[in-house]
Amino acid sequence: MKPLETVKTAISNSFRSKLRTTLTILAIFVGAFTLTITNGLGTGISNYIDAQIAAVGPSNAFTVTKTDTSTDAGSGPKKYDPNTRVIAVGGRPGSTELALTQADLDKMATIPGITSVSPVTRLNTAYIQWNNKDKYQLSISPLAGAHPPLAAGTAMDDTGSQSQITLPSNYVVPLGLTDNAHAIGQNITIGILDATGTMHTVTATIQGVEENALLGSGGALANKALTTALAGAQNTGAAAVGLQTWTAATAAFTPTNSRAVNDMKSQLSAAGYTAQTLDDRIGTVKTVINGIIGVLDAFAIIALVAAGFGIVNTLLMSVQERTREIGLMKAMGMGSGSVFALFSTEAAFIGLLGSLIGSAVAIGLGTVVSGVLARGPLSDLSGLQILSFAPAPVAGVIILVMAIAFIAGTLPAARAARQNPIDSLRYE
Repeated sequence: MKPLETVKTAISNSFRSKLRTTLTILAIFVGAFTLTITNGLGTGISNYIDAQIAAVGPSNAFTVTKTDTSTDAGSGPKKYDPNTRVIAVGGRPGSTELALTQADLDKMATIPGITSVSPVTRLNTAYIQWNNKDKYQLSISPLAGAHPPLAAGTAMDDTGSQSQITLPSNYVVPLGLTDNAHAIGQNITIGILDATGTMHTVTATIQGVEENALLGSGGALANKALTTALAGAQNTGAAAVGLQTWTAATAAFTPTNSRAVNDMKSQLSAAGYTAQTLDDRIGTVKTVINGIIGVLDAFAIIALVAAGFGIVNTLLMSVQERTREIGLMKAMGMGSGSVFALFSTEAAFIGLLGSLIGSAVAIGLGTVVSGVLARGPLSDLSGLQILSFAPAPVAGVIILVMAIAFIAGTLPAARAARQNPIDSLRYE
């Protein structure tokens, strides 16, 4: 029997017992539907998390701090070391961090693979104001390679000489601006105190308005030109030695494989520094999400295994009902391999039909539900499509279901292939 003829015959045989085949397809439908939904959930959340990671900072950079290797690094006071500088930080009273100096930055830059090292500048801005209207408190951070999702405007130029700022969307109306579009291109005044308590003002152009983000800081982002201007105003009157100390640095590296990244981490650790990538800092979030998706996938697989038993039952009954027919086919010259192929194809077709229906319904329903949630309860999380269906995962689900159906059909197919034609023709 030719392959095309085998497929046509298998499809025709699948609907001999319509009720039994329909119930089996429904069992497969449940598994395929669940697996497609969970895959869509994983894809949607992963896409959103990836976008939020890009908004926080670059993936090809370490945040580097100095490692405290003193023997009394635990609780209690630490002995004074004239060769070590410390900086007071937030947290419990009296808590400090080891300071980085220019010598430390130069040392990091010698690590193979690291392309640039820049200190993390903390900007203690006092207020932000537009057109002499009300002043508002606002934290501002350097852009440092971040790619925030924008509700309006364009990405800032981090290499130019113009001072630019990206505002959070919830600051637009309070500042007196009409809407996001109106804010773009407007000049805004930023107040910042120097080391002597004198207020300085710096003017910047609003280049973009940031959407609400899951991992957003709630503050504004400044390009390098604005960061430099604010840092200069803030450091007016400060001791020269204080200008050359920082709590952390950003070390950019050439995008490469995880082994090379781990090697750079090891070299930084050996040099006395602690390095973390963005994935290291928020990896726990992705691990939890992947764990939840894995549990849901496990339930879907259980449903598919149960459907596999349904396929076994359906085909075993079909083999028993068609015993005489199988004997006649073999008596007319059909080999055991052709008989096996016929029943295996029938099982795969049932799996294909159930998976196509399940995946199609899941995509249709999931798209509608995702749209409703995006406009309703999840509207504050701009850009989140809780269910997103990529072609590759959907095709993977269909192939997986067909494989399970094929495997489930091997037992009945093998039984049919072993039928003795003489005994089969005498079967009542």
